[in-house]
Amino acid sequence: MVLFSRTRLVPTALGALLLTACGTAVPGTPVGLPGQGGPGQTRDSDAPSDPTDGIEGVLRIDYAHGSMHVDAPQRVAYDHLPPLGGAHDSFWAPCMGSVFTVPVRTEHFVHSMEHGAVWITYDPERVEGADLDALADRVDGKPYLVMSPFPGQETAVSVQSWGRQLRVDSVDDERIDRFVAAVRGNPDLAPEPGASCDGLGPDHFDEDNPPPFVAEPPGPDAVPVTAVQGG
Repeated sequence: MVLFSRTRLVPTALGALLLTACGTAVPGTPVGLPGQGGPGQTRDSDAPSDPTDGIEGVLRIDYAHGSMHVDAPQRVAYDHLPPLGGAHDSFWAPCMGSVFTVPVRTEHFVHSMEHGAVWITYDPERVEGADLDALADRVDGKPYLVMSPFPGQETAVSVQSWGRQLRVDSVDDERIDRFVAAVRGNPDLAPEPGASCDGLGPDHFDEDNPPPFVAEPPGPDAVPVTAVQGG
């Protein structure tokens, strides 16, 4: 078993999984977030220009909407590790509070972030025991959150949404919760906020045997992170 969850996800019918705009072969409808509007919601006039304003240490990068989809074993040459946007796999990783205990193919999580999910990663050499449990409790069973180990990342914990990333040295850093609250499902950041985060089933993403993480740098045939569909 590679997926820890006290509220294990049950895959739904594939026909109700994905916004047509996402561009895979699976049609579907958007799923709203608690306390969030649906796709296309505009920012409140009193909100700051960037939801992460005031959170120290946030990396901000603008990635184009309509990023290219790839299929394994095709790799993407990401500009940051863990990545925070860009070209990605055709199928997203389930992100309704899934906590993976093994590293997983990176490109799937980038697709999850396109849908408005927050991906929390940790260095398994530095986060374990009670600290790992505390981090998992932040994610387990919560909509539009997903967590996995990311071997070799620069800090103990890294939290990323589409175009935003916060790296911290401790699971107790109070900025983690502030960052998640600011970006999760935020329609001003994610290209497809509210699109499905449910499991796709074993034919597309097997939660019990997920696509493996590849530690080696991508080769010269890797798709550029900035590649867009039809580009």
